[in-house]
Amino acid sequence: MTAPAQRSSGVGWLPYLVAATFFMEYLDTTVIATALPQMARSFGIGPNSLSLGVTAYMLALAIFIPASGWVADRCGARTVFFSAVVTFTVASVLCGISQNVDEFVAARILQGIGGAMMVPVGRMIVVRSTEKSKLMQAISTITWPAIAAPVVGPPIGGFITTYASWRWIFLLNVPFGIAVLAAIAAIVPNLRGEQRRPLDVTGLVLSGTALTAILYGAELASQVGENPWRALAIVAAGVAMGVVAFMHAKRHPHPLVDVSTLKIPTFSVTIVTGSVTRIGIGAAPYLMPLMFQIGFGLSAFQSGLLLLASALGNLGMKALTTRILERWGFRLVSVIDVSVAGVSLIACGLLTPGTPLALVLIVVFVYGMARSMQFSTLATLAYADVAQPQMSAASTLWSAAAQMTIGLGIAFGALALRVAAHLNGETTGHVFTLDDFRLAFLGAGVLTLISVWGYAQMARDAGQNVGGGSRRQRA
Repeated sequence: MTAPAQRSSGVGWLPYLVAATFFMEYLDTTVIATALPQMARSFGIGPNSLSLGVTAYMLALAIFIPASGWVADRCGARTVFFSAVVTFTVASVLCGISQNVDEFVAARILQGIGGAMMVPVGRMIVVRSTEKSKLMQAISTITWPAIAAPVVGPPIGGFITTYASWRWIFLLNVPFGIAVLAAIAAIVPNLRGEQRRPLDVTGLVLSGTALTAILYGAELASQVGENPWRALAIVAAGVAMGVVAFMHAKRHPHPLVDVSTLKIPTFSVTIVTGSVTRIGIGAAPYLMPLMFQIGFGLSAFQSGLLLLASALGNLGMKALTTRILERWGFRLVSVIDVSVAGVSLIACGLLTPGTPLALVLIVVFVYGMARSMQFSTLATLAYADVAQPQMSAASTLWSAAAQMTIGLGIAFGALALRVAAHLNGETTGHVFTLDDFRLAFLGAGVLTLISVWGYAQMARDAGQNVGGGSRRQRA
């Protein structure tokens, strides 16, 4: 059954509904980091012991994201989306009322299962239900939570834990969840796949294992007390398993993750080249707070306030994204924007405590604008040439790649910082200086700039199906 046949008058609100669930999930993921010390005190344990709750959530995402498209095709997208929001909301309540670390970890696993189905299936519903001509605006709407939440999450988490209780971080999801469930029941079409494919169990195990290793290794890399080389080895093992999963998918008649979508040039560039970009840009949310706190001597709250400049750049660019892409096209915009992102990352490493505040804010603001523009560009271009029957497969692969590169971005930032410390003579890798951050940001910037080559190889008219460069060509 195709999307147009199921379209209702409420479908115009779908991107905003899905964006609300994305924001709920992404914000919850980012604010918890600032609440760990207070949570640990209430449970009577150390913060490091509680980090298992963060890891458990990510591992649940890794295991169940690859199955999201298959489940939605089999059971109906609205049914799965509704059930995922229920699961996420109930798990949020269980997190908020947890009395010990075991209860909290179990609740976070359940929450991860809900998030693994909620985000990919929500995106799939939007791309299946939206006409190509309106897809650019729809994707721009649903991608802003992923861009803004990592920046606004830490200061919000700091405010809640300072002036209230950490439990409200999770309990605040309840009214949002109830409102979203009512909207889902009213306006979301129950899309299903045209074929009932058997479950590729081997593909599920391989892809889940690969994502699990990558995200777990990234989590270890982000912890200062851990051996970065052990973390890197786990990430490398995950990447190797991912190659095995890819080869399996190419041979299987009904793969869980259909890699045949990579034959579509515009989709392929968003996965391959886009992953390199996201890893480079994704190192900054890890490096920036550390630099402001360790290198500049600021408090966590002050650091969060500086990062709000990035959030303003993210949100400010949202109003311009569609018009820029319509005027200049995906290839030119990508080449220029990724170049700006790479240079802004290198510039971040050149900041010092003596740098005028206005200049610090400008650099962080420009990074936020470039990050927002490129993430929205990639998310829109991904579906420009994907046929309706392949939308589910494309959405699943896109979600898996996006989740993987989030982890790899953190891992790259953490490893770059430790390598920089080693090069600068720090033997333990536990004490960082501004020189270390300078080299780490340089590495992230160079990696981002390397990806420019991939965008330059795109066709001049890439993305025309969703309006890329349309105004320019009419002129």
